[in-house]
Amino acid sequence: VQLVESGGGSVQTGGSLRLSCATFGYIYTSVCMGWFRQAPGKEREGVAAIDSDGTTTYPDSVKGRFTISQDNAKNMLYLQMNSLKPEDTAVYYCAAAGIIIGSVWVPSQYNCWGQGTQVTVSS
Repeated sequence: VQLVESGGGSVQTGGSLRLSCATFGYIYTSVCMGWFRQAPGKEREGVAAIDSDGTTTYPDSVKGRFTISQDNAKNMLYLQMNSLKPEDTAVYYCAAAGIIIGSVWVPSQYNCWGQGTQVTVSS
């Protein structure tokens, strides 16, 4: 089981980035997939989640700006990020969970993580 992120980079405020997460060796359609981020000195926080029914969830901090999607045929997960702000600067991780009990934003519920990709938003 392996998750590999790509698509990070540096953009100016208001710009857009699309992150991709390739999944290898995983039963992709039967899990909850999520995107998390971690800025220096801060805890890891969830920014998007999608369950096996395709239902998406976002925290208020990114709602309306970020969109999570998946391509089951290609075993890919995406995060489209628009109207980026400096506070969005962080390392972004994709994660997979076999089961979610309670909040989708609890990192310990996810048992598989990618290596992370850096997103830097300059003002």
